Amino acid sequence: MDTQKLLSYMRQCIKKYIMIQNHDYIAVGLSGGKDSYTLLKGLAELKKFYPENYNLCAIYVDLGIQNQTENINTMKNYCDLLNVPFYVVNTDIFSIVFKERKEKNPCALCAKMRKGALNQKALEIGCNKIAYAHHKDDFIETSLMSLFYEGHYYCFPPVTKLDKTGLTLIRPMFYISEREIQGYATKNSFPILKNPCPADGKTKRETVKHYIKESEQKFPNIRKNLTTALTHYYEKEI
Repeated sequence: MDTQKLLSYMRQCIKKYIMIQNHDYIAVGLSGGKDSYTLLKGLAELKKFYPENYNLCAIYVDLGIQNQTENINTMKNYCDLLNVPFYVVNTDIFSIVFKERKEKNPCALCAKMRKGALNQKALEIGCNKIAYAHHKDDFIETSLMSLFYEGHYYCFPPVTKLDKTGLTLIRPMFYISEREIQGYATKNSFPILKNPCPADGKTKRETVKHYIKESEQKFPNIRKNLTTALTHYYEKEI
């Protein structure tokens, strides 16, 4: 995938789900991973010619894990290259989740606290929208996680309006696969950072990811069909 194809995918998704309006101020949740770098790059490039004018910034939620200064500087330097303002939110999330509460399944609480910190900072600096770097495979995996672990079919929608805060969450990479993003990140030499979370690679999402990969041997069209099912699901919800 090259930048032209990335922007084509994103424009289709943004137009389909009416994600961006004139004068939006959009915060990208930056993590230092391939997905968030690709989203930031895409929105920064799209901004140059998109018919609706919008402003952009990046926010990193620091979980409070030690020795992250170098990683933060790496992300800041990349944002500077794109002329995108970069903000850091300092938190004690790691200590609360892993040391104080010693959560056996830490992901849910951690995600909730990270989202809260991100939302608060976005409001503080005047943003009205937050862009998440969920790609096509994230959508598929989340829908199956809901089905397998909770007993009902659900997935976060491409656009979510938060009534309590007035923020709108957008996910412009719904049409892009993880494989395409991996190739794009490699081609562009993004400064990818290792996830410092001790639960990385040991989550329910990883279990479902492996399940889909193994299922492809018997059902080659499984990803395509699950994406189609999600598209129909969103159309009914709308």
